[in-house]
Amino acid sequence: MGRLSLRTRRPSRRTLRRLYQGLALVSVLVLTPVTWALTGSSGHSVIADTDGWLARVPESQAALVLGAGLLGGRPSPMLARRLDVSAQLYHAGKVKALLLSGDNSRKEYDEPTAMRDYLLAKGVPGRVMVLDYAGFDTWDSCVRARDVWGAERVTVVTQLFHLPRAVALCRTAGLATFGVGDDSAKRWAVTTYASSAREVFATGKAFADALVLKSDPVFPGPRETALRTILAGQR
Repeated sequence: MGRLSLRTRRPSRRTLRRLYQGLALVSVLVLTPVTWALTGSSGHSVIADTDGWLARVPESQAALVLGAGLLGGRPSPMLARRLDVSAQLYHAGKVKALLLSGDNSRKEYDEPTAMRDYLLAKGVPGRVMVLDYAGFDTWDSCVRARDVWGAERVTVVTQLFHLPRAVALCRTAGLATFGVGDDSAKRWAVTTYASSAREVFATGKAFADALVLKSDPVFPGPRETALRTILAGQR
């Protein structure tokens, strides 16, 4: 009986070359958007509740507060932290108005109104708040802040893991933008790390929306005067 010899087949050079090319392409697709977000936000942000953070925030027309979900009709814990930070900015005189941008795509789900009610309880006057019911994602919120509400300078408020993307998107939209981020890892580590992992893919979509597709918001208009009226009354 003859001896059965087993030979391990090695991948061909062509197969290896295609594998390396594929890995290189994936690296570019992942790293390019992340690099864009980090570069675009570098030097334009601060972490809330760190020593002297308020002094490092420049004055701007409005805090652009991005929605982050509701629980039982009230702001989720992460959204509540964004609202707490925005209230601090207003009371410190760093912003003249608050632009509350969230999802109201269905009648029973209304982020901006819940955000307003939370801030009223924090002592922020209703007359300085503008509700944007069509902030369905970060890019839409930034573009609508510029085109619908007429903003030019904003302080975007979000969590730290989301901050580079939010600042880079608003600056790409043409807004003079500074960002303030809540370090949610101190309170909700597991949720924060999971969100940070998803942020890689969200940043890829943001890069495509802002620079490749130049996407319009779901609802691009019409022009509104509420923010300009608030700002005009405080001159």
